[in-house]
Amino acid sequence: MCTTYAGKTVELKSTLTCPNCGYRKEEIMPTDACQFFYECEKCKTILKPLEGDCCVYCSYGSVKCPPIQAGDNCC
Repeated sequence: MCTTYAGKTVELKSTLTCPNCGYRKEEIMPTDACQFFYECEKCKTILKPLEGDCCVYCSYGSVKCPPIQAGDNCC
């Protein structure tokens, strides 16, 4: 699933992997805001971005967030 962001085509689907239990789930990334927190469905760990990353997708996702994919600064 792709869309246009800042004039560039970006992927919206990313698979988040929980660093605590390894559970993986494909999610649709928002294009209007960064997602700072994400609760793992399996172990209920609250994921937060790693230092230097803007969102959980940049830290734990298979695809970086739309602004980063487009070459912009994130939120």
